[in-house]
Amino acid sequence: MLTGDKVGLRARHDEDIPVLREELYGDVTVTSRAEGRAWLPVPPNAEDGPFSVRDKDPAYALFSSVDLASGELIGTAALWGIDTHNRSAHLGLGLLPSARGKGYGTDVIAVLCHYGFVVHGLQRLQMETLADNTALLRAADRNGFVREGVLRSSAWVLGEFLDQVILGLLVRDYRGRA
Repeated sequence: MLTGDKVGLRARHDEDIPVLREELYGDVTVTSRAEGRAWLPVPPNAEDGPFSVRDKDPAYALFSSVDLASGELIGTAALWGIDTHNRSAHLGLGLLPSARGKGYGTDVIAVLCHYGFVVHGLQRLQMETLADNTALLRAADRNGFVREGVLRSSAWVLGEFLDQVILGLLVRDYRGRA
């Protein structure tokens, strides 16, 4: 398990998937704001659902996030689009409603940065989010991510176009863990 101050990132367990599907994916508004595609219903036993683990795809490193103190599942975290030639990847996370606003997001990002830069040897990590996602923007800033640009009206979300922010962090600017 990869650990931070408050969270651990571990392999996805079978019992995590129904909770993540119901509490994260089942919230159409949150999922529509987080995904780059339209929300679609997923049957309960679908093996290729949004939280299935892609063991055979080296472009994905998917984790379940847990609270270190209690061991309880608090969300999901991922490096995706891992490009071993350019040594870059995208970073993403989702927190269950009960875990939001408690500082977990900042710690999840810190652990993913450690994993990407120290364990994987990557050069660059990138995040994309909606411009009004202040919680993620703050958590990214606390971890040294730099706002690199805005894609104006690039995300169709629940009936309107919204701006997306591109954030990046290079290994040379990575502060690491104390």
